Amino acid sequence: MDLAHGLPLASFAGRKTIDKEIDLLVRRLASQGFVEYCLGRAGEAEIVIEPQVPDYWPAIPQLRETDTLVLSRFAYLRRRGDELVLESPRAGALFRICDPNIAASLALLSSPRQIKNLRRQENFPGPALFALLLDCRILLKIRAGENGLRPQEGDANLVLWDFHDLLFHARSTAGRHANPLGGTYPHSGTIPPLPALRPGWPGKKIDLGHLPLLPLAKLLRTRHSTRSFDERRPITLAELSQFLHATARVLSTVIDGEGGHAPRPYASAGAAYELELYLSVNACEGLARGFYHYDANGHALVPIDVPAQSVEAQLIGAQFAMGAPTAPQILVTIAARFGRVAWKYSSVAYALILKDAGVLMQTFYLVATEMRLGGCAVGITDIELFAKMTGIEFHVEGPVGQFALGRPSA
Repeated sequence: MDLAHGLPLASFAGRKTIDKEIDLLVRRLASQGFVEYCLGRAGEAEIVIEPQVPDYWPAIPQLRETDTLVLSRFAYLRRRGDELVLESPRAGALFRICDPNIAASLALLSSPRQIKNLRRQENFPGPALFALLLDCRILLKIRAGENGLRPQEGDANLVLWDFHDLLFHARSTAGRHANPLGGTYPHSGTIPPLPALRPGWPGKKIDLGHLPLLPLAKLLRTRHSTRSFDERRPITLAELSQFLHATARVLSTVIDGEGGHAPRPYASAGAAYELELYLSVNACEGLARGFYHYDANGHALVPIDVPAQSVEAQLIGAQFAMGAPTAPQILVTIAARFGRVAWKYSSVAYALILKDAGVLMQTFYLVATEMRLGGCAVGITDIELFAKMTGIEFHVEGPVGQFALGRPSA
């Protein structure tokens, strides 16, 4: 079919029945990431657009000759194999650059330039490319009379992000890229795996002896990941209440110049306590199936109205990530209000948030073990799915981890 060689987008706008059917087919293929978009001249591709999110569809906003454009501070150009790609964690697609002259033209946009001035440059790629890049937020349009490029890009929450932090957040989990993800063993057969134990340092060892285990140490050794849950005996609302009260309840509030502090049972960098809990409930005695936010200050669950298939997608995603026979009874999504940490810390903000998430997960494990419940940390979360369920942009508040909870199988 002609789609294998490329069809112009304009051909989908026809009124014939076949045009409408092709448009529907292509959009369905595009929703699964099976369509690429080429931009070129004389049949030669100069740019190939690769979608990174399922709902990407190219759009070309109108540009005026007096519009001033500049590269986003989150945009970056890199080598991928023998290809050159331009991308951004905010973009719904990446741009594979086939013509090196285009890369040179884009380099001019490291500082703001008007469209009419860009047209005078040799090898000007045309306004359509700039419009596509603007749609993907790889370029931004500068507003006249405003100083500083950083505040002009996005909202106040985006101002707080450093480049490397937003890139790490978007590329280290599912939802905003099309790269292989998870246990794919990419270097198997090329590099041998590191041994489980590090080779010892030379020198005389100092024996530390054997001491009786403390009660907490016994709990730590008992802790393990549970991936199989008893479908006939779901966790109860009373047990869930006790679990949340022991792990995440606000203990007190302190008013200060940093927006205040609300200490909880686990440790947090700078006492920011930026983590929020969202529960996808599959089976819980006394609680309806659905999606909830945990109000840590009031110790209450607040239902959030979302499509049932979104909750199902979260549960199935966790089941797949764990390699479990069934979906968890409750999936706790650990989300971060990134600005709570980024307002104070530079260069290390996202790293601190991940450390906080790790501390909270260990707290979950210990309390679940003490209560004879089962739990399992889930390392892959879909940040785009969470954004659609909550209506919150991924850079404002988003998942940094998940924890499956329930009554373990016998």
